[in-house]
Amino acid sequence: MSDKKTTFAFQFSGMILFPTAKINLGLRVTEKRTDGFHNIESIFYPVPLCDVIEFREASSFQLTVFGKDIPGKSGENLLVKTWQLLQTHFSISPIEVNLLKNIPIGSGLGGGSADATFLLRALNRFFQLNITNKDMLHFATQLGSDCPFFILNKPAFVTGKGDIVQPCHLDLSGYTLIIVVPERPLSTASLFSKTTPVKRENTLREALKLPIKAWQQFLTNDFEKIVFQEYPVLGRIKASLYHQHALYASITGTGSAVYGLFETSPDTEALKKYGTIYGYRL
Repeated sequence: MSDKKTTFAFQFSGMILFPTAKINLGLRVTEKRTDGFHNIESIFYPVPLCDVIEFREASSFQLTVFGKDIPGKSGENLLVKTWQLLQTHFSISPIEVNLLKNIPIGSGLGGGSADATFLLRALNRFFQLNITNKDMLHFATQLGSDCPFFILNKPAFVTGKGDIVQPCHLDLSGYTLIIVVPERPLSTASLFSKTTPVKRENTLREALKLPIKAWQQFLTNDFEKIVFQEYPVLGRIKASLYHQHALYASITGTGSAVYGLFETSPDTEALKKYGTIYGYRL
């Protein structure tokens, strides 16, 4: 039995990764940047919804996607760009990548950013590149605004365009997380163009000192007003989560996913008409 296991490991000679999604606890747009991006303020929290990535060395780069469809050309995929970025700097070998896509596209759950960053971290280990955390953050920023968070993948207070990540003490263990994802994805870029940046005196970090029930008033997402006007179903989902006695409910990122935090597991039957339901005990 042990010989078979050893043979399998030798034949595989690659790595398997489980990139996790994230939710936004509040999201504020604080100012428009000169580079066209926006500065934000948010709290990111990793959640158990995962993609699966398997990769190994190959004679040429290959990417095969299973599960949910990813729109756009394959060459534009962040996994391709991740390998290209490190190949340019370190001349690493080609790899064959298989991605099982579970995290919904265009949901605000950060699946694409997680995939890229988990692969970035894994390639550093696999090829023994010895990239420091500081340089890893620099590479992650080049891949996408949400990517730096996934370097540590721990609860964090996030500012800048998403590239300034400060770990924070937040533990939601024991709560039940329900995520509702409608079929229709949203365009983040078009939603950012409709926001009016506002600087506030207090920060979202201060809301973490409050009981979760008080988050409804203080831990707000600036995109909800815009999104609920254009996609009223998302507002109905949030209301339904509160009807099921959520302590706190919100869209994540710019949507389309809406989540609720509960003390106990709710009855999700009434939510199924809105889309796909994911439930986790944190």
